[in-house]
Amino acid sequence: MTFRLEPLRRNDLARCAELESILFDGDDPWQESAFQAELAAGHHYFGAYADPVGLVGYAGISVQGSRRDAEASVHTIGVDPAWQGKGVGRALLRALLARADEWHAPVYLEVRTDNPTAIGLYEAHGFIRIGVRRRYYWPSGADAYTMARPARVAEEAT
Repeated sequence: MTFRLEPLRRNDLARCAELESILFDGDDPWQESAFQAELAAGHHYFGAYADPVGLVGYAGISVQGSRRDAEASVHTIGVDPAWQGKGVGRALLRALLARADEWHAPVYLEVRTDNPTAIGLYEAHGFIRIGVRRRYYWPSGADAYTMARPARVAEEAT
């Protein structure tokens, strides 16, 4: 089962919303319009594509500021349940981090405190827990860790 990463295509935003409704059912999954707004704002989104299935995962990050003072925020990562555990999420995260590294930006994200798989993935990529946001996810009321990864300079990023 192989896949490739490419910039997320606008014609796949309905599929992103479909996956959101599966992955984040107990919370407030993004609608297609939210993905459209993210792309319109110029944020960086990647899709994981497998033939003949199509989109099996997606991820997005924003980078704000100038190259001297940029910071990045992971907005979302989602992987079709049938493709979880096959390296899709790891590849998407690495693509996001590579974008942040181009800007030498620290990276921030929120993750549910009850998602040890995602927490482990982030920790394996240099993130540390820096805080807890109580009742961050709505309507479930689930808590989130805020995690951060320091900026990487060119020699560290290689």
